[in-house]
Amino acid sequence: MIATPPHRPNLLPGRFEFLMGLYAENYHRLARLFAPQDLSPGHYVSNVDDHLDVHLHLQEVHPYTMELELTYDFVDAHTGQRSPSAQLRMYTDAHVAEALHCHPGRHLWQVLGPFPAANTVFQHRLRMNSFLSRWLEYLGEQGHSAGTLERQTTDA
Repeated sequence: MIATPPHRPNLLPGRFEFLMGLYAENYHRLARLFAPQDLSPGHYVSNVDDHLDVHLHLQEVHPYTMELELTYDFVDAHTGQRSPSAQLRMYTDAHVAEALHCHPGRHLWQVLGPFPAANTVFQHRLRMNSFLSRWLEYLGEQGHSAGTLERQTTDA
């Protein structure tokens, strides 16, 4: 008789599928919340009562993608940049949105190093996009919406 180790279920079944589902959820939350697909490139600010202003900078619009930054009007003392900050890419054809990075002024390779392991990159993307999902939900609960966005005529 051959002894086999006890079966342990994978704690994150279909992790890639879960991440893709999170990307789709982020797209729909963002599309419902601020409708960036209906905006032209530029800076927008959402102001709701006594809550922090939310800045949306729609940087680029292409036929199937949009690049945007979402941040608060709160400056981090260490970086001098607005924080929290999320650099996002929306794929309008696939209906997914991913957080490219959530570190002001830094790219993924600057956060994880030049040659991170695939699992490290995956876990980082999972954390960033989970944060984005929770943040978008929170912003909606605070009353932010496409109706509260105002286009800024000067660089904010």
